[in-house]
Amino acid sequence: MPRYRLIIEYDGRPFHGFQAQEALASVQGEIERAVLAFSGQALRLQAAGRTDTGVHATGQVVHIDLEKEWKSEVVRNAINAHLVPQPIVVLSAEVAEGDWHARFSATERRYTYRILNRKAPPALDQGRVWHVKKPLDAEAMHEAAQVLVGHHDFTTFRHMACQAKSPFKTLDLVQVRREGDQILLDFASRSFLHRQVRSMTGSIAEVGVGRWTADDLKAALEAADRRACGTVAPADGLYLTGVGYDPLKASK
Repeated sequence: MPRYRLIIEYDGRPFHGFQAQEALASVQGEIERAVLAFSGQALRLQAAGRTDTGVHATGQVVHIDLEKEWKSEVVRNAINAHLVPQPIVVLSAEVAEGDWHARFSATERRYTYRILNRKAPPALDQGRVWHVKKPLDAEAMHEAAQVLVGHHDFTTFRHMACQAKSPFKTLDLVQVRREGDQILLDFASRSFLHRQVRSMTGSIAEVGVGRWTADDLKAALEAADRRACGTVAPADGLYLTGVGYDPLKASK
C-alpha cells in the first residue's frame, strides 16, 4: 500500500481548524472528501500538526495510504480538482520511503506570524494579518524575544485547554523583522503547545509598542503562570510555513 506525502497550502478562515470534526467544516475533512471522490477510498489522513480555527498554512505536511499505486502528479492533480472551490491546495505529492510518518517523523515545525503595522486597515489581507495601528519597534521585539529561545517551562504561553503532557518545550528560533509595513515573526521548534505561538507573539508585541520591557517578557516566562501572559494575538496572522524531517527519511 503506497504512502503519499502531500504538502498543503490553505486559508484557514472558512474552517473550524485543521482536524476533522463531525458536522463542522475542517481542512482535514475536505481533503479526505476529495481523496474519496478521486480514489473511491475512505481514509483518515495523518498530519504533521493541527492548526486552530482561522490559522493558515503554506507548508502543512500530511500523508495518505492509498490501496492503489498512482503517479504522484495524478494524486496531486486529482485531489486539487475535487477540492474546488475550497481554499485548499496540494502543492506537491511524493511517494514516501519506508516507515516515514507525517507526524512522528517530523523534527521541526516552523510558523510565521504576520502583523500589518500601519494606521490604515488591510484591504486585500483581511483575515490574513493582525492589524496593529501603533508603531512597533521590531528591533526591540527581536532582542527581547531571544529570552524565549531554549528549553523552558512555557506554562505562561500555554492555553488552558492544552492537552500536552508537559509545559516544557525547546524553542529553537525566534526572529522578528520588519518588511515595509509588515512585522514578521518566525518561530521554530520540534513541537509547540496549544496557542503557544499566538501567546508569545502577543507578549512580544507588548514590547514592540512600549508597554513591556525585555525584562517584563523574561519575568512573564519565568512566572510559569498563564495570568502573566500578555495579549494573545488573533488567529488571522498565523501560518504553518514548514515541517522539517530527517534527510535520511526523505521521500523519493
